[in-house]
Amino acid sequence: MVSPAAQLREEGNELFKGGDYVGALSSYTTALSLAATPQEQAVLHRNRAACHLKLEDYSKAEADASKAIATDGGDVKALFRRSQALEKLGRLDQAILDLQRCVSLEPRNKVFQEALRSLGGHIQEKVRYMSSTDAKVDQMFQILLDPEEKGTEKKQKASQNLVVLAREDAGAERIFQSNGVQLLQRLLDTGETDLMLAALRTLVGICSEHQSRTVATLSVLGTRRVVAMLGVKNQAVSLATCHLLQVMFDALKEGVKKGFRGKEGAIIVDPSRELKLLISNLLELLTEVGVSAQGRDNALTLLIKVVPRKSLRDPNNSLTLWVIDQGLKKILEVGGSVQEPPGEIAVTENSRMSASVLLNKLFDDLKCDAERENFHRLCESYIKSWFEDRGLAGKLRAIQTVSCLLQGPCEAGNRALELSGVMESVIALCASENEAEQLVAVEALIYAAGKAKRASFITANGVSLLKDLYKRSEKDSIRIRALVGLCKLGSAGGTDFSMKQFAEGSTLKLAKQCRKWLCNDGIDSSTRRWAVEGLAYLTFDADVKEEFVEDEAALKAMFQLSKLEDRSVLFAVASTLVNCTNSYDHEEPDPQMLELAKYAKQHVPEQHPKDKPSFVRSRVKKLLTAGVVSALTCMVKNENPVLTNSCRELLSRVFLALVEEAEDRGSVVAQGGGKALLPLALEGTDIGQTKAAQALAKITITSNPEMTFPGERVYEVVRPLVSLLHLNCSGLQNFEALMALTNLAGISERLRQKILKEKAVPMIEGYMFEEHEMIRRAATECMCNMAMSKEVQDLFLAEGNDRLKLLVLYSGEDDELLRRAASGGLAMLTSLLPPLCIRITQVTTHWLEILQALLLSPNVELQHRGSVVVLNMVEASREIAVKLMESEVLEILSVLAKGDAGPVTRAATACLAKAVEYGLIKPSKEEE
Repeated sequence: MVSPAAQLREEGNELFKGGDYVGALSSYTTALSLAATPQEQAVLHRNRAACHLKLEDYSKAEADASKAIATDGGDVKALFRRSQALEKLGRLDQAILDLQRCVSLEPRNKVFQEALRSLGGHIQEKVRYMSSTDAKVDQMFQILLDPEEKGTEKKQKASQNLVVLAREDAGAERIFQSNGVQLLQRLLDTGETDLMLAALRTLVGICSEHQSRTVATLSVLGTRRVVAMLGVKNQAVSLATCHLLQVMFDALKEGVKKGFRGKEGAIIVDPSRELKLLISNLLELLTEVGVSAQGRDNALTLLIKVVPRKSLRDPNNSLTLWVIDQGLKKILEVGGSVQEPPGEIAVTENSRMSASVLLNKLFDDLKCDAERENFHRLCESYIKSWFEDRGLAGKLRAIQTVSCLLQGPCEAGNRALELSGVMESVIALCASENEAEQLVAVEALIYAAGKAKRASFITANGVSLLKDLYKRSEKDSIRIRALVGLCKLGSAGGTDFSMKQFAEGSTLKLAKQCRKWLCNDGIDSSTRRWAVEGLAYLTFDADVKEEFVEDEAALKAMFQLSKLEDRSVLFAVASTLVNCTNSYDHEEPDPQMLELAKYAKQHVPEQHPKDKPSFVRSRVKKLLTAGVVSALTCMVKNENPVLTNSCRELLSRVFLALVEEAEDRGSVVAQGGGKALLPLALEGTDIGQTKAAQALAKITITSNPEMTFPGERVYEVVRPLVSLLHLNCSGLQNFEALMALTNLAGISERLRQKILKEKAVPMIEGYMFEEHEMIRRAATECMCNMAMSKEVQDLFLAEGNDRLKLLVLYSGEDDELLRRAASGGLAMLTSLLPPLCIRITQVTTHWLEILQALLLSPNVELQHRGSVVVLNMVEASREIAVKLMESEVLEILSVLAKGDAGPVTRAATACLAKAVEYGLIKPSKEEE
């Protein structure tokens, strides 16, 4: 009797022969747990190694082959498979030892002899390359460190070659082993910008995805020294250092991905010490006087990317807790910095906003009330330390810190506002004669007004003050901020037409003044951005939206601001555009619930007449004419902490509104909209990614994807589209994704393989059973295009499934478009897979009447598809041909064959000719 292990092994062998390597691996693994003897286990390990080789998992192939060899050192198959795995892993010296052993055991085996010759050639080539590379590395460093070669073209070429060489793993290892880090340190010491940049970019290649080389590099250069370069005044050097530190962080977190084992090949098990040392130095850099403002911004950017968890599903937020304990006060110091008093740290327009973003991400990364309470305690302690007994300068810093918190973790900001004396000081300082003091106070008042909890307090206590500042102040910087405060308070009702805070026409007057400030080039951009802040609130009012989109000069001024270095305006621009395009989510209320609300005297929101679809479409057209797409693409392109996930979501909403009409999609794509949507669809909030993916779907449906997304970019579109197939997406999103995937699947086999890799086929199949006829039809069309791939064809061939039956039945449905899709799939599958022709007669008893209905259809396309299916069935089997010729099909084909020349006539004629060949019918007189 055959043992269960042997039976499973045979099953695995059959699956392996059929190309199902995953299934074979599963069978061998199950058999391994049942195998009784070491010899049986060795055979199974050897077979598993073969599966791993086919699946390109070379590390596991080596491990399984080694286990087989441990049992039987003379197992040539296991030795050969291990040599193949080792060769793929780049360990040629070990691979050749296994091959030599194979040849000694079977000297006449030509496969082993050829493999040994080939591998020997590879090794010699690698030795030659390495020796020549070593010489080149030495020569490059000699040129770069030669004082006589200063500023020459030779030196520039050597630096470029060094950077290019470091991009390859092998090249990076050669540089590293040639005492490269010490030599690069000498380049950094020269202080010459070009040499420093070359050294930093080469270090990026050395450290990229290699944990041990990263640790060794930090040890040679010194962590403090590397971080300090971030703070230099040369922006290019600071940015290059920022990139290097990002690569180092990634390497320390992720480890060696490529499995390259060089001189420093030992993997660091716990990199937390190195991570914390780097982060600690970054936190120190934040508050050092003398550090450049750009360097401080780069340090904040790194902390934003590195510290918080990538996913809240990861339970470990220890790094965030450590940073809060060690560095929260340092971050608050940047966020609370007042513009350039003597001895103050240097900041840019983006610094305080970046600090707010970092604080917000840290707060969001906390898991429980105790952790959040600690955060609040530290913030309040810091604010109190400045507010109490530090005089006016201390109060200003405390209020600025509160503003920073209100822009970030507003819960912490609200609590800080409630500290004794803070709000009173804000109100008092608004009346100060000193412009700098007024600016700090008014901004704090504006940020506080954005919080519903505080808006009523400020409406009662602050409106008169803001109006007074707006009317009486002689300084534009104060007046514009006071105006924004009034804008915020005037928009408290949002889009609800019935909830207006101010008198009729007041919001229009405020908006007009905002547009006037916005278009005034004589005012600096940091002040003009406040006009956009005001419009972001006022454009809840449809009258304001209509006037704003009519003012082309104001639109262009706003778009111009969004392209400047001051990125703090991005969120306001995005919010204004969302309001103008009405691209926020709004559900139609249930009429019965409305009646109940009115009966209960509850407030019922009302839509403004100018927010109806026709007005929205008109506004979108005007925005497109004014150049909104180029502004949006510029906003997405510039990586900055201010481009938060919430901001990305707003941009995605605007893009979706812009591509709503098919006629506008061409101009959106022409201005770079398609390219800009890809990063929005792959990163951000779930809603933002979904909106961007839906915009991509709309574009892909109505355009040629290869022109819209040239080169490799077309393959990046697949994943966002597949994400729209999930059940949590709406029916419209499902439908548009299926239509877009249909378009992609018809282009090339490589795109179909990408769709398969994203595991879309089971979801597409699921939607073929959907009740909604348009979704069902789109899924069927998509599946028919996917059926050009062998993997999908194998699904139809597999025993015990109803895929073919479904296509046959859909070919007989009343929905003509569904019939066309299903019958087209049948025509293609029966051409490619003759065994399916026989199975058609078995899947349903209605197969014959369905085919007859296709042949008799008044639609020529359906007739053509039906005649091709019949032709394929006739050619596949004489037995099927007999059944067809004994039915009314013969008469129908005879009529079709006499029709006007065309594809239907040719197919019908070919069917009859085959029937004559089988001897089932006699040839007609014309044929004789």
